[in-house]
Amino acid sequence: MNAPAVVLIGPMGVGKSTVGELLAHRLGTVFRDTDHDIVEIAGKPISEIFLDDGEQQFRALERQAVRAALAEHRGVLALGGGAVLAAETRELLAGAPVVYLDMDVAEAVKRVGLDAPRPLLMMNPRKQWRELMDERRPLYTEVARAVVSTEKRTPDEVADEILDVLELKQK
Repeated sequence: MNAPAVVLIGPMGVGKSTVGELLAHRLGTVFRDTDHDIVEIAGKPISEIFLDDGEQQFRALERQAVRAALAEHRGVLALGGGAVLAAETRELLAGAPVVYLDMDVAEAVKRVGLDAPRPLLMMNPRKQWRELMDERRPLYTEVARAVVSTEKRTPDEVADEILDVLELKQK
C-alpha cells in the first residue's frame, strides 16, 4: 500500500504539527498538514470558512484534502482534528500507519487556550472540547495503529515513542 510514512490524528492543540515536523526531519522526509492544504484551496483561514461557508463546506474541503494527501504524500501527514468524522476518511486510513496523539481536557485548555480562533470551541471551550472528544475518541482509536499520549511530554519524547511503536528508523 502506498501511504504516508506516518499519519498523525488527534484533537486540536495536541501537537500534530510540532511532532509531525520533528518526525519528518528525523525520517529525512517532508511534513504535510491537511489543514494548511484546506486554507490554500479555500484562500482563507479555517475560522473564516466556518463563519462564511459553514461546517458542512469545511468538511467537504477537508475530505478532498485528506483524500489527495493520502494518495500523494509519502512523508509525515497530520490530519485536522475532525477529519476522522468522515466514514470515507476512516476507510482511506485502514492499514495506514496512523498514530492517535492523545491528551486530557486540562492539557487541551492549556495548549489551545480559551481565546484561540477555534470555531468549534467558541462557547464554553472545556465543555465543548469534552463533547467533541466523546464523539471523536472512539473514531481516533478505531483507525489508529498506536495511541501515544502527549501529557507532560516534550515533542521529542512523543516523536521517540512514535518511531519506536511504528518501528521506524531515523535517517
